[in-house]
Amino acid sequence: MAALTRLSKPSSSSAFSSMAAYVSRSFASAMASEPTAPSPFSPPPPPFALKPNLPRRDPNDRDVQWVFLGCPGVGKGTYASRLCNLLGVPHIATGDLVREELASSGPLSRQLSEIVNQGKLVSDEIIISLLSKRLEAGEANGESGFILDGFPRTIKQAEILVEVIDIDMVLNLKLREDVLLEKCLGRRICGQCGKNFNVASINVKGEDGRPGMSMAPLLPPPDCMSKLITRSDDTEEVVKERFRVYYEKSQPVEEFYRSRGKLLEFDLPGGIPESWPKLLQVLNLDDHEDKRYAAA
Repeated sequence: MAALTRLSKPSSSSAFSSMAAYVSRSFASAMASEPTAPSPFSPPPPPFALKPNLPRRDPNDRDVQWVFLGCPGVGKGTYASRLCNLLGVPHIATGDLVREELASSGPLSRQLSEIVNQGKLVSDEIIISLLSKRLEAGEANGESGFILDGFPRTIKQAEILVEVIDIDMVLNLKLREDVLLEKCLGRRICGQCGKNFNVASINVKGEDGRPGMSMAPLLPPPDCMSKLITRSDDTEEVVKERFRVYYEKSQPVEEFYRSRGKLLEFDLPGGIPESWPKLLQVLNLDDHEDKRYAAA
């Protein structure tokens, strides 16, 4: 797969323009054809005019276009951001887009707060609107390629995405659920700098044919230690609800891409020190020693 090893390609923004316009238009059409309950949120008009018969670019002439899947807390953001630094492409995380909107005190903030605090999935309508706005900003800045983290989460989103973007590879990160729960409950954010840390020290013994696993905590520097806060949705009840919703709504997306030969499954063997080198090897990105540590 050539896209896995090509690290520098010409910039192209046409895919971003096409996607932003298409997802807005497609979702508006879907909403018009399906009876729905009244919503206080109305998506903005498409930010771009859709170009008819826009040709898709050859993978050799653009940066990688990847999607990251995985249960909440598995580490999609951690590994996606590291790979983005390595490959020089933007990391577009819908979770970050939602949190930015929550912090903005904008018209969606209260509605999103209720959804997130209950562990529910944010509606396609809202996610697609936020993503379209992010893609518009990226096009204006001349971005090329991407790693999508948190999108698509539903079959409807995947169907919209496949109409406008040639996804090269879908990486499905996997981790046993008991470890995932400990990780989620150990997440902390520095209230000052906004960086993410984890105070959980995980040491699970192997049993029933499953290997043991150890993960050291990702502790903050001394300046951040006294400023750590817990996300309001990182309670055991909410985390387990997020798992349930993921298995019900998002796991079918795995099969969607598996049936198209796009899915690459990666079982995390442990924390970052154990998993990062093996992930680079799986992606054929370990051919130069400096690449192993470029994004560390």
